[in-house]
Amino acid sequence: MKLDSAPFTTSDVTPLLTQSALQEDTQSSLSTVIVEQVEECPKKQGSAMAVFATTFVTIFLAEIGDKTQLSTLLMSAESHSPWIVFLGSGAALITTSLLGVLLGSWVSKRLSPKTLDKSTGFMLLFISLTLFWDVFHG
Repeated sequence: MKLDSAPFTTSDVTPLLTQSALQEDTQSSLSTVIVEQVEECPKKQGSAMAVFATTFVTIFLAEIGDKTQLSTLLMSAESHSPWIVFLGSGAALITTSLLGVLLGSWVSKRLSPKTLDKSTGFMLLFISLTLFWDVFHG
């Protein structure tokens, strides 16, 4: 079928133009509302809260049931001093997190994001291959 085989009338275009104009008007109105809302809230605070929430959820889920939590549980049961164990393990986790943040900051200033992405991918691939090797040949 050829594109020019059907007759062309202006009545076919009018609904499309009206619908297109309506979509543009709606998008324009939505854009205005979004821009107004973004201007009302400070960007730094919103992004800081998003980073905090993402970090908290990620670390919280990663730490549930890991060897650190199990060690803390056993030390608390053994020592009969749960608050002292809590303070010691909390200080240790804060210190290791501080080291991670400082090292990450230092690395990010020296390497490009593309290099960081590639090196992270290769490290995770290496760890995965090592784990598979251990499972099948261990």
